[in-house]
Amino acid sequence: MRLISQDTMSQYSTNFLLLPIPEYPVLDCVPNKIIKLVVLGGSSVGKTALVVRFLTKRFIGDYEANAGALYSRKFTIDGEQISLQVQDTPFVSLEDDTDSICCQEQINRSIYWADGFVFVYSITEYESYRVIRPLYQHIRKIHPNANIPLLLMANKGDLLRARQVSSKEGLQLASELGGTYYEVSARENCEGVHEAFQQLCQEVSRMIGSCNGEKRRGLHLVRPKSPNMQDLKRRLKQALTSKGKSATTL
Repeated sequence: MRLISQDTMSQYSTNFLLLPIPEYPVLDCVPNKIIKLVVLGGSSVGKTALVVRFLTKRFIGDYEANAGALYSRKFTIDGEQISLQVQDTPFVSLEDDTDSICCQEQINRSIYWADGFVFVYSITEYESYRVIRPLYQHIRKIHPNANIPLLLMANKGDLLRARQVSSKEGLQLASELGGTYYEVSARENCEGVHEAFQQLCQEVSRMIGSCNGEKRRGLHLVRPKSPNMQDLKRRLKQALTSKGKSATTL
């Protein structure tokens, strides 16, 4: 479901790297922009599938336990070369019978590091929707006065018969948090996923451009000399092998 008009993002490169988890230092704004996004949400909502769908246009249905990989690639936005870093994260959960969340220190580091935030829930699981509001409140404790570019993504939009969260509820929550709402399907809708991430990248780029040399939280991550691409290649190979076996069976 597209609810925002689409601007044009162009000229993606083929560089795709896995980098270590960031720490907490402070960095001045620099001419060559680094856009840093963190993807957050509950268990099995499709965070990794959405990131991989955005960066590779591929869909992989099955994943190992999320270890929190940091994906990086370069592209051009509004005529300017950008280095995009997308931090995937382990799941966040609600504590028993409360609206408080339980999250790992790795997630707190990622929240501190990020410029923009992608909140993901599944339309088929109301509990994953309930995680979002306390998660936002948790981010506000870490960034009490900061401008927080926010994207709320309702994933698994292809599973309408199993829907537990309405589009109206998603729109209301996005409005409450001051973010943009997209209902998408990582499985079936590459264009919608791409448009959602693109819109957030443009918002973050404008925010960074307006900081005028002021201090900015975050870490300039140096690209490793020998980037580790094996994890992504293994996942893609596994997905393609599974498809091949299914076709053989048929």
